Amino acid sequence: MNNIARLAVAGSVAASSVLLLSGSAFAHVSVQPQGEAAKGGYATVNFKVPNERDNASTVKLEVTLPAEHPLASAMPQPVPGWTAVVTKAKLAKPLTVHGKQITEAPSKITWTSAGGKIGPGQFQQFPVSLGQLPEDTDKLVFKALQTYDNKEVVRWIEEPKEGAAEPESPAPVLQLSAATGDHHGGGAKGAADDHHADDKKKTEAAAATDGTDTTARVLGVAGIVVGVAGVAFGVLAGRRRSA
Repeated sequence: MNNIARLAVAGSVAASSVLLLSGSAFAHVSVQPQGEAAKGGYATVNFKVPNERDNASTVKLEVTLPAEHPLASAMPQPVPGWTAVVTKAKLAKPLTVHGKQITEAPSKITWTSAGGKIGPGQFQQFPVSLGQLPEDTDKLVFKALQTYDNKEVVRWIEEPKEGAAEPESPAPVLQLSAATGDHHGGGAKGAADDHHADDKKKTEAAAATDGTDTTARVLGVAGIVVGVAGVAFGVLAGRRRSA
């Protein structure tokens, strides 16, 4: 095997590896904050749902909110083509938020297709405003069920353990940052007004980031294809010169 042929094989292997690694990095349901998710504060988060199947589309997502750290509020942002329903449950121990006792809290959010689908090779983000975030934990675990239009249900419910390998079906985990003075004090109305203003800014920023993220992945794959094509052209040219 001459040097040019070796380069062609190496290029093909490298391209395949990059594509495989890119797929695995986006293969499971995840949750990320739009900005900061500080203990004791409020945050808008995105549940990111990629479609793993080549022959089916995602039509439903169910996210269970952590019962051990109940949240007083969970408000989904409207997503075109989807309906969102928040289920509430009675609390064994009432929460005190802004001086008021809350006896029930959101326990689950369900998004169902209303014409929209997540097709093969696509993903969808579902934004939610959450609060008040707990102060006695560093993370929140959200177990999720992803349903496809062929009736298959994927259960993203395994909690990742620190120091251990990532489970096959990991649950989305939201990491909480340290509490700041900005998240405490003030009346309920002032906190809510600030929270909603922040939500708007974060949502606009997330939309811009989504576009950039998608463009970057497309350009990356295109670059790999062009690189492999260039190596193949070199192989053909070398054969012609040898002939």
